[in-house]
Amino acid sequence: MAERQINGRKNDPARTQEDILEVATEEFSTHGLAGARVDAIAEKTRTSKRMIYYYFGSKEALYLAVLERSYRKIRTLEADLALANLPPEQALRTLIATTFDHDEANPDFVRLVSIENIHHAAHMLRSEAIRELNVSVIQTIDAIVQRGLADGTFRRKADPIDIHMLISAFCFFRVSNRYTFGTIFRRDLSEPATIGRHRTMIADAVVSYLKDEEGGESRQ
Repeated sequence: MAERQINGRKNDPARTQEDILEVATEEFSTHGLAGARVDAIAEKTRTSKRMIYYYFGSKEALYLAVLERSYRKIRTLEADLALANLPPEQALRTLIATTFDHDEANPDFVRLVSIENIHHAAHMLRSEAIRELNVSVIQTIDAIVQRGLADGTFRRKADPIDIHMLISAFCFFRVSNRYTFGTIFRRDLSEPATIGRHRTMIADAVVSYLKDEEGGESRQ
């Protein structure tokens, strides 16, 4: 990433912090918590370690701030969709497409979450902000499902956390395992036709699951 210009930024601490967070996102997602260097972040933002520690307190606190910013980004995207104004199936497909496109366009987010899982979510456990941020997506999914049940679009009373996991699992996996999966099966997951097919596939799978009556698997 090119070094950032900060001329005239001395009296704009919010912009300075945002620049630090953007560069730190790349540093942590590329090198992990242990391998990331605050010196490198300071150099690329043309600030100093002292300034970074002044704003964030420690390397671990900066890493946590990066995680919080990454989750806030996807949750903000979802909040801007105005899904309550759409019919249930369209709302759900729009939410799924947004998750899919976000993960596809933000592999740094996928790497950061993978890194935090390596640490058993030890840092995330200290963040009330991340817990609060992620309540919204569950509430959104629950509202869509309830509307769909009420108007007959859906038949299954699904747990919204299960639905969120189903969506996230597919969207996340195809980015996190792109290179290993692609190497094993000789399939380029970044090929446009594959992206389009997968984008439709996950939406169809979730909608079909919700349209199937509970226990429908056994009705043969």
